[in-house]
Amino acid sequence: MSTMPQTPQTPHGSHRPPATTTVVKLGGSCLDTLDDAWWDDLARLARERPLILVHGWSRLLQQLDPRHRPPSAMLRDRYGNQSRWTTPQVLDDIKTVSAALSEEIRHKLRTRAVTTRRLLGSDGMISAGPAERLWWRDKKLVELDNLVGPPIGVNPAPLRHAQPGHIPLLTPLARNPSGQEVNTDADRAAAAVAAAVAATDLVLVTDVSHLMVDGRPVGRISAKTAAVLRDTIATGGMRKKLRAADEALGRGVERVVIGNGLLSHLLTADADADADAGTVITRG
Repeated sequence: MSTMPQTPQTPHGSHRPPATTTVVKLGGSCLDTLDDAWWDDLARLARERPLILVHGWSRLLQQLDPRHRPPSAMLRDRYGNQSRWTTPQVLDDIKTVSAALSEEIRHKLRTRAVTTRRLLGSDGMISAGPAERLWWRDKKLVELDNLVGPPIGVNPAPLRHAQPGHIPLLTPLARNPSGQEVNTDADRAAAAVAAAVAATDLVLVTDVSHLMVDGRPVGRISAKTAAVLRDTIATGGMRKKLRAADEALGRGVERVVIGNGLLSHLLTADADADADAGTVITRG
């Protein structure tokens, strides 16, 4: 006869609140700049709380072959959103560099007494919407096939094994409505994952310390202000991060942090825009 799992208790018999999961997206542009102290800090936190890692791959993909380097590798849709032009060959290259990157991350954590399990989002976990068909190329709006799609759903079941000392490591590929494997934006995928697992915090680790406005670092803003900045001054990768933040907060995540400091610092960031506190975005 099956039994329900028991809620952990303190020595005095009172119920211990369940540990909330934190989702961390490691930007592909900064992974090779994270030093031993950064990984030591991540591993210490991973032994204390459930973490889920979602990784990008941009810099490794550019190093693999010059044809993956901007601007020719990128497309912009009629709404101004930027996307990598993804053909079947590009998708194969993404999978090649992601496998190598995942193994490197797993090694770094294994040597720090943290285990990992690599997951492909396209293995029944991340669903993507239809791709935009019209893209700007050579200053003309043309119809192009592009194996991309916005993340629209996440099956959280494979992520439920996240626990202190063991991290799911997610490569954010997806399946579109036709069942095709597609590329999807890693920041927005991380936001969808955070919402699906009811994470309190989403941390977007990138190659800049803060969101910058008029040359000054931003410490704390509301989701409403972040949306205004996204549609006015933000460009490129930061625009996508602010969009991901809006989607995460709109689906129940309490806080999004953007920065490149130690993870423990980003998770305790406040309104002081000091060395590596990052930019905190909240619903209020």
